[in-house]
Amino acid sequence: MVCVKIRMGEPIEKCLRTLKKKLDKEGVMKTVKAKRFHDKPSVREKNKQKQALKYKKRR
Repeated sequence: MVCVKIRMGEPIEKCLRTLKKKLDKEGVMKTVKAKRFHDKPSVREKNKQKQALKYKKRR
């Protein structure tokens, strides 16, 4: 679980920025976006193959 300690007199904008950075670092937002909609297993497999091909081309 991600938590940010807020100090007295610290601006809220700065706290929100640090929270967002921590969420990105742990990949929380990425998993939430991935689980937002249900994909059929066949579609999921096709996307996985596309990503693998894209990765292969880069190397």
